[in-house]
Amino acid sequence: MPLPYRGRLAPTPTGLLHLGHAATFAHAAMRARHHGGTLVLRIEDLDPTRCRPEYAYAAMEDLRWLGLAWQEGPDIGGPFGPYFQSLRRQHFLDIWARLRNGAFIYPCQHSRRDVALATSASHGDDHETLFPPEWRPPAGTGRNVPSPHGTNWRFRVPDGESIAFTDGRLGTQVFTAGKDFGDFVVWRR
Repeated sequence: MPLPYRGRLAPTPTGLLHLGHAATFAHAAMRARHHGGTLVLRIEDLDPTRCRPEYAYAAMEDLRWLGLAWQEGPDIGGPFGPYFQSLRRQHFLDIWARLRNGAFIYPCQHSRRDVALATSASHGDDHETLFPPEWRPPAGTGRNVPSPHGTNWRFRVPDGESIAFTDGRLGTQVFTAGKDFGDFVVWRR
């Protein structure tokens, strides 16, 4: 049995909303309504140097002015709060520790630029940017690190394993780990 539909509006409060945001959020609201689902407003305020509370509150006001209504959010609550992501820090740290303890993630000093340069050199500029598997440390690396701070952490994908899902517009999609996508960042320094 499929799970009930949940859509989301997730503005990052680094400035005022623009027309592109309005179109994206209106489409998300329409899809949630069409599927009889729940629309969630989640404020992505994880960058303390750029995010401002006044932009978050302005976004909520603008979205209401546009006629959008959500069933869960920072202003009305819900079962999966808090809806300001900066208030979920302990939850994120707990999940990071579970992933680290299970050896699903590892610390990585390579930047996105390093990965892009390595990929374009070996595959040309039109190739999907995959994290080079030869840069992976041995499984279990980082298990003794007490905190994620100061480095990027990547998820170790299970090479060769296929992931399939049905996209509502494109139909069945199948992607293979290590071929179509590689180790990805789950925590930024």
